[in-house]
Amino acid sequence: MNLTSPADTLVCDTAKIALWRSDPAYDYNRELITPELNLLEWISKQFGELLRKIFGSRFAEEYSGLILICIAIILLLLIIWFVYKKRPELFMRSPKNALPYTVGEDTIYGVDFPGGIAEALSRQDYREAVRLLYLQTLKQLSDAERIDWQLYKTPTQYLNEVRLPAFRQLTNHFLRVRYGNFEATEELFRTMQTLQEEIGKGGVS
Repeated sequence: MNLTSPADTLVCDTAKIALWRSDPAYDYNRELITPELNLLEWISKQFGELLRKIFGSRFAEEYSGLILICIAIILLLLIIWFVYKKRPELFMRSPKNALPYTVGEDTIYGVDFPGGIAEALSRQDYREAVRLLYLQTLKQLSDAERIDWQLYKTPTQYLNEVRLPAFRQLTNHFLRVRYGNFEATEELFRTMQTLQEEIGKGGVS
């Protein structure tokens, strides 16, 4: 008896396989493959669809990109405005002729100005008395909300806030003593006291 191997009857039906592959119900790989997500493209697509629903497809195709750019610019300006409100010193640039002086080293808070001035006068340290008198004036102006006192500001910047001749003279005297090697005398200190009183009254010299 001649035994032969049975014929291989397993045939691959390519038509059915193609049909199953096109059927989403059999697309098991979709759960394994992570789609590449581009946030900007997704936002652009969603925005374009919104415009198409409101204004029609022609308007969306022509202006969606321009409108997105405008929105981005507005958002950027809002961020810059917010940062400016919180940290205005980041946007400050001292003018070329600004004096290299920062009030930050001379705070106006927590200082006994009358006592400090009296002590300086008792030692005849008129240079220190002039310095304290100027800072006392800044404190008075700040308390009266006539200036916005900040650590980083210079005397020149306060002149732009208080446009009084008396304050300008007081500031000039202070800067000359502080940086111009001018001698601080009792007479100069008394002159600055008079100017301080005029500033407190809001008058002019």
